[in-house]
Amino acid sequence: MKSNAQIVTDSKGVKIISKDKTYLFKPDFVVICNEKDPELALKPSGLKKVAYNIPTWKTDDSSLADYHQQIVNASVAGDGFDDKILRSAKQDRTANIYHAGKTYFLSAIKTVNAGDSIYFIFPEQALFTLKAWLIKSSLPYPKIEFLFTPKKNGFYSVGYIGAPSFKSDNVDELWQPLIWTEKRAPLQPYLTPSYMATIPTTLVNDGYNSIGVLAGSRYLPFQPLPLLTNSQFGIALLNNKSELQPQIFAPMPGGFNSQMTAGHAFEFSMNLIVEPSSITKTYEQIATTVFGFKDYRSNASVSMNTTLDNLIDYSKTRYAWFIDSLKGFAYSTDVPGAVKNVSSLNPLELAIVRDDKEMFDKRAYPLMEFMLSREKFLFAIDSNQKIQSPSRKLRGPIAPLSELQVLSDVFGKNNSFYATMAKKEFGTARVRNLDEEQKGRNWVNAMFMFKLTSDSAYLRLSKTLADKYLKERVDTRLKQFGDPLFSSNFFWPTFTNNWSALLELYELTAERRYLEAAQDGARHYTLFTWMTPAIPNDLVTVNKGGKAPMYWYLKSKGHHQMYYPEEKVPAWRLSEMGLTPESSGTSTGHRAIFMSTYAPWLLRIGYHTKDPFLMNVAKASIVGRSESFPGYHINTERTTAYEKADFPLHEHKDQSVNSFHYNHILPMASMFVDYLVSDAYVKSNGKIDFPSDYIEGYAYLQNKFYGAKKGRFFQFENVQLWMPSRLLNTANIALNYVSAKKGDTLLLAFMNQSGADITTRVSVDASRVDFSGSTGAHTLYPSAQLSDLKDGSFEINVPAGGLTALAIPGVKIRSGFQDQILNVKKDQRSDDINIPEGDTKALLFKLGAYAQKLFVFLQEDDTKWKKARLVYKIKGSKEKIIDKNEYPFEFTVPVDIDKAVRFHLELTGVDGKLTKSKETELGK
Repeated sequence: MKSNAQIVTDSKGVKIISKDKTYLFKPDFVVICNEKDPELALKPSGLKKVAYNIPTWKTDDSSLADYHQQIVNASVAGDGFDDKILRSAKQDRTANIYHAGKTYFLSAIKTVNAGDSIYFIFPEQALFTLKAWLIKSSLPYPKIEFLFTPKKNGFYSVGYIGAPSFKSDNVDELWQPLIWTEKRAPLQPYLTPSYMATIPTTLVNDGYNSIGVLAGSRYLPFQPLPLLTNSQFGIALLNNKSELQPQIFAPMPGGFNSQMTAGHAFEFSMNLIVEPSSITKTYEQIATTVFGFKDYRSNASVSMNTTLDNLIDYSKTRYAWFIDSLKGFAYSTDVPGAVKNVSSLNPLELAIVRDDKEMFDKRAYPLMEFMLSREKFLFAIDSNQKIQSPSRKLRGPIAPLSELQVLSDVFGKNNSFYATMAKKEFGTARVRNLDEEQKGRNWVNAMFMFKLTSDSAYLRLSKTLADKYLKERVDTRLKQFGDPLFSSNFFWPTFTNNWSALLELYELTAERRYLEAAQDGARHYTLFTWMTPAIPNDLVTVNKGGKAPMYWYLKSKGHHQMYYPEEKVPAWRLSEMGLTPESSGTSTGHRAIFMSTYAPWLLRIGYHTKDPFLMNVAKASIVGRSESFPGYHINTERTTAYEKADFPLHEHKDQSVNSFHYNHILPMASMFVDYLVSDAYVKSNGKIDFPSDYIEGYAYLQNKFYGAKKGRFFQFENVQLWMPSRLLNTANIALNYVSAKKGDTLLLAFMNQSGADITTRVSVDASRVDFSGSTGAHTLYPSAQLSDLKDGSFEINVPAGGLTALAIPGVKIRSGFQDQILNVKKDQRSDDINIPEGDTKALLFKLGAYAQKLFVFLQEDDTKWKKARLVYKIKGSKEKIIDKNEYPFEFTVPVDIDKAVRFHLELTGVDGKLTKSKETELGK
């Protein structure tokens, strides 16, 4: 064994000794029999504060019917929620594996040593025969195999129940995929089907070792994609005595292979785990030694920069379904007629970093208005819409306090309303997404209040509350669902500590305890990342017959079949290793999502803590997975459809492979920027370092925000990140890059994603950079040298998995929008006012040297007002009028920079009466 544990056998079973502790694995089994199909079906668990589906079985014995059908309200619907699971007919069912049929408990009556093997002899049974044996020399762990032969046709399951058992109060930590982590123990002997096991074992850590029983990897084949219908076994943690005991049941009652014919044998094997490590370290050990997880990905067909360029190009097309009138991305996959946004910071970052005026005008600024005016991220005009609990109210800001802080900083703290809103949010609670209430006064928001105000009292408060959080949430393993920051659990970040925010606090304070806590949270997050199935060294045929897979949910919505050529590709390109299911509530259908915003965070935490496993998971989750926006998830069968550049370029009803959540497009672009900048930081050993802010979003949509603050690029200080579309062209797809500028110097860093050294030629877009005055390209790292520069083209060498950085001085860089938006001068003119009529808010946005805009919105709706008119006059111009005859009543007016604007409202009530507001002025 890798852990150097000792194996000792005696008449009672197998003893494994590790860290001077002895663990007895007994030759104990249970056989579960059913004459008729027990009808395995997933059902909502009914657990408090967490949504999750569990296997259940039909029972004719009402005294064993411990599962009671849950009442699911109308808001629980949409993509990922399966009505066959949520709203099926009521039956007598059990969720207890020991009640899934008639049980026969067996213990070996004799053991026989035969060389490297130990055979266990069981008493004869009228209904079946069981043979089992242990192979001591099996690597990396000893193996138990069994052979089960029924004597009568029926449905059978064999459970190994001989592992050591523990009282829940006597363990340091436990784990059963997907949701039972830390000390959150199952309430019953619930089963996790093999297709929902990120690795196929449950684990108990007693403070010395982690103990488990691991199913053989061959029972989780790569093809076909793991689903409930092909799951060959299940794993459990709680036994029939309510003790913690790793168990395996194969096959699952009523599941794949469980219907057996008399005389036909069924075989299975499992490994006995005793690792002198924590549960997360044991998880890593099993993932790497048994399932072959490693740094396994590279750019598959294009660089990540090309993917980013294609993704942003797509975001500007009609296929990205941005609804200008509602200032949001359509959310019709889940909620017909609704729009949903994540953050205005994603498009704002992209506009700045990529010097992209169109991105600002058409996405960033409209989303800034949305985030300050709407009550919830999900906005629907239809007041009868209940799915996922949308809001139609303009009772903002919906922007988290952290977003208000970043917006204030980007525009030089010239808009006083950001600080006003932030202080109010800090003292209140708000429901922003779904029905999850967030309290304003917490250590995370106190950190952002410090950044906003520079008041050290907020930083002291943040650290005091964070230290309390470490004591309650990190140093103490949770026994119940829920969290000091989250009232319930659904998306995976709510199951761990808030490790992205902890990294932010570490980077702000440099205090190591926050980094160590972030690493602990990040390592627990990896428990939700797939480490199975093992990736074969084979080519896999996909899109058979020229058809892409058809997602059942979209088929039920009338979507049309997609077609992509049949092809053979290496299995690694198709693997979900490193990705997570969507959430606890939708993990049964959304096997692996491409929205891996955790990647840059894992990369940085792994670098700071010298934890290569975190860095490898980061890379596995993002590198080489698509050429544009890949949609949301892997769900039915393996395909290359979502790799293709044209995959998202279809109308909504013509998407059939996976779901499209259009509000994810820009966060995914931010995710790519974040990963590229983080990869440059890591590969340069911190010598390429751009300061960042925080994009909080919601769920798992956290990213770092770059571009508004200048950074360091080796010996160059005060460097501006500058990555316009298609700036570089390189012949080798394995190279990603970041680009920056300082004065007349262009700075470039190339990150090699492959395991081979690369020599290639690079050319720079001549429409962006004029090289006529340059003397050549100077390599900054790994060794100083001068490269010939001809017509904006040069040759570079990049070591395997490494970085090459260079500077090109004496050039003219054509930059426009970026310089304007970041040209911020002190401006203390008035910028907001409340108007009683219509309960109206008016905000004057001061947007650097680029623009100034007046935004006016009524918080009262069409139950009171029939139409609204804004009458305004910009100094030096004629009076103008804008009418809004339908809800929402909101107005946007471009205002010349540095000029004031006078305005008033004329509101027509539903009763036909006209109400006028007083004239007011902003920008004076």
